[in-house]
Amino acid sequence: MPSSTRKGVPKDPELADLFFKDDPEDVFCDLHEIGHGSFGAVYFARNSYSNEVVAIKKMSYNGKQTTEKWQDIIKEVKFLGQLRHPNTIEYKGCYLKDNTAWLVMEYCLGSASDLLEVHKKPLQEMEIAAITHGALLGLAYLHSHNMIHRDVKAGNILLTELGQVKLADFGSASIASPANSFVGTPYWMAPEVILAMDEGQYEGKVDIWSLGITCIELAERKPPLFNMNAMSALYHIAQNDSPTLQSNEWSDLFRSFVDYCLLKIPQERPSSGELLRHDFVRRERSPRILIDLIQRTKDAVRELDNLQYRKMKKILYQEKHNGPMGESQEEEEVGGGGRASCKMNSLGSNHSIPSTSVSTGSQSSSVNSMQEMLDDGCSDMTMMHPQDYGSTLESSPHTKKVNHKDDQHICGQATRSALLFWSDSFTRSHVQTSPLPQVTKQIHEHEQESELREQMSGYKRMRRQHQKQLIALENKLKAEMDEHRLKLQKEVETQANNAYIELEKLAKRHAVHTDKEMKTLLTDEKKFQQQIAAQQKKELTTFLDNQKKQYKLCKEKIKEEMNEDHSTPKKEKQERLSKHKENMQHSQAEEEAHLLTQQRVYFDRNCRAFKRKVMIKRHDLEQEQIREELNKKKTQKEMEHAMLIRHDESMQELEHRQLKTLQKLRMDLIRQQHQTELENQIEYNNRRERELHRKHVLELRQQPKNLKALELQIKKQFQDTCKVQTKQYKALRHHQMEVTPKAEHKTVLKALKDEQTRKLAILAEQYEQSINEMMASQALRLDEAQEAECQALRQQLQQEMELLNAYQSKIKMQTEAQHERELQKLEQKVSLRRAHLEQKIEEELVSLQKERTDRIKHLLERQERETDSFDMESLRLGFGNLGTLDLPKDDYR
Repeated sequence: MPSSTRKGVPKDPELADLFFKDDPEDVFCDLHEIGHGSFGAVYFARNSYSNEVVAIKKMSYNGKQTTEKWQDIIKEVKFLGQLRHPNTIEYKGCYLKDNTAWLVMEYCLGSASDLLEVHKKPLQEMEIAAITHGALLGLAYLHSHNMIHRDVKAGNILLTELGQVKLADFGSASIASPANSFVGTPYWMAPEVILAMDEGQYEGKVDIWSLGITCIELAERKPPLFNMNAMSALYHIAQNDSPTLQSNEWSDLFRSFVDYCLLKIPQERPSSGELLRHDFVRRERSPRILIDLIQRTKDAVRELDNLQYRKMKKILYQEKHNGPMGESQEEEEVGGGGRASCKMNSLGSNHSIPSTSVSTGSQSSSVNSMQEMLDDGCSDMTMMHPQDYGSTLESSPHTKKVNHKDDQHICGQATRSALLFWSDSFTRSHVQTSPLPQVTKQIHEHEQESELREQMSGYKRMRRQHQKQLIALENKLKAEMDEHRLKLQKEVETQANNAYIELEKLAKRHAVHTDKEMKTLLTDEKKFQQQIAAQQKKELTTFLDNQKKQYKLCKEKIKEEMNEDHSTPKKEKQERLSKHKENMQHSQAEEEAHLLTQQRVYFDRNCRAFKRKVMIKRHDLEQEQIREELNKKKTQKEMEHAMLIRHDESMQELEHRQLKTLQKLRMDLIRQQHQTELENQIEYNNRRERELHRKHVLELRQQPKNLKALELQIKKQFQDTCKVQTKQYKALRHHQMEVTPKAEHKTVLKALKDEQTRKLAILAEQYEQSINEMMASQALRLDEAQEAECQALRQQLQQEMELLNAYQSKIKMQTEAQHERELQKLEQKVSLRRAHLEQKIEEELVSLQKERTDRIKHLLERQERETDSFDMESLRLGFGNLGTLDLPKDDYR
């Protein structure tokens, strides 16, 4: 809500940029009220600085529903600020003052509905085509920018001085498409708008439907179903066939265009771009057709009587301002009673009775002409039903009730644009000149219209509130679903992280175990080498000791042999002994070398064989570790799959619960909506019956006066007959006196007197009989007429109630079908998701098994290659087959 040092200026910089900072009372002057509605009033005005003529719509945002009113103003200002097209009303800015927004727009002469009101007949087909073409251009612009007007009708299609068509009244417009709000004027509303809350969203094609209804309005001076209660009209539109043009005088092109616009299925209905290519709007016509129509309208306005002129003189405001029509001329036409002051406080907009207070101040407007106008109101005017005012910001309550038989159905055009309203000539001065019963009647009618308007507004508010509740619940459920998904996703991520950590731990444990095993094997290898080396050392020592002993024994044996051989010289013995020693040493050295070679070969072979055993053990360890890792992965994957299945079941349960909650709220809201509709219809029926009862009571009260007048007329006739008979009696008596002897005069006079008395008695009897017959006949006729009216009303109300029941039954069936479709869709979604999950699980298990097979295969192949390579190298080194070599038992632990 705006609030600052200057009352009405918003503090928010973003909102403040939408409004001018100047004081509007300093900028604009010569304000004349040309309309008044539930939102405020509309004025003809002039810019004091540029002398430009503009229209100003004042909208107050205090009182009831202040926040909602302010939001509507912000929305309309933002919407108007975006429009840049010759076939939409030109927006000139907005001012704020004293909790009132001054919305400034270009001034147009009038609306298409004003043309119908002035001429009292439908427009020509080519004129309708020209107006429709201009409206289509504006709609095509809106729809191309994903905007929806949502209140297209003749009262919102304006005409400029130059015959340009302008779309106006964007208080109901949607800045985004698709939309789903229950917005618009009942008789022009598309079926999908009526069913918006139940059937889903709608797009710009709702404007195409409204345009088709507007074409019928221009061709027949009122939209279809206009003689029906607005609520009943909604039910009719929602479930019955599309309306068509009634008269046969229209061309096939026009009929096909209207039928094309009024296709009930939105997907089959054409877009604004497609309609612009229709032959109805493309066929050749005079470029001045609308200019000529405007000129004829101006001429007709000047010829209207004083009362009608006051209503439509706004069409001549701009002409007066530009000079062709002087003030004195207007004052003569208005009769001095309609002069508007330039002062704001002279308008009396907040105090005057609206247009239902008909002025009879001018002698040129007789009571008879007024009654004729009232009697012809339904057929001569195309006013909007008062219940549509709650749907837009630019609606006006200026309507006129016409026939008692129409009861609460309002006839007349309440133009809702910022430029097209009743004049300010309906001031208190004119009300005071009206007969008091007429004013009282009009005030009563206005109160009834206000009740109907408030009922429709309340219904629309309820539908919008229901829509908000559904959207709020959907957002809440969506947030709950997002939170649940996030929770499940976190659980999956936690599971994946834990699995990764466990695999890392397992890998580290395997690495540690492998390192430990390798270190142990290296230690064992060293011990094995040391053991062999010690054994060989021991063998070598024993071998050397044996050689020494053998050498010593051989030496002693040789010495003994030499000692026994005395023939050999000592020197030769010494030489032979030395040679024998050398041979023995050489032989021992060769034996030692051979032993060392055998020991080295044995050492190398056993070490090689030990290394092979170590390699085989390492291979076994690798196989064991990879199987452990793969088994771990399989276990983790199975846990993950079990968790995903549990999540899917949890998601399925939540989705079913949310769908059930949403459908329950929707059904509760529909029941509430249907209950409200039923209560409104019952209230409407009771009001119609009360009004008819009041009318009948009034007729019964007036019947004695009427009967007395008839009785007086019969009595006068009786008196006149008596006078004639008296004259005839006197003439006969005079004649009888002349022709009858004097002696018989007494007898003749007595006979004549008796005859006169007899005839007068017969006349008196006939008089009494005529009076009785007349009273019985009049009473019977009144009873029959009232009974016929009651019967007709009961039949009409019964039809409307049946229509409501059929509509509500259809809505229930559609809602149940929608719920069944939603449930089937959810089941399909759940089934498909479960199938995808199972497929994913199967694929992951297959992938895991394939990974297991591949990794084990690759490991075995690598190990086999490594073993083959080791054996090949062993063969190359000459060790032969080491796989069968037995190692000491303590080589294995």
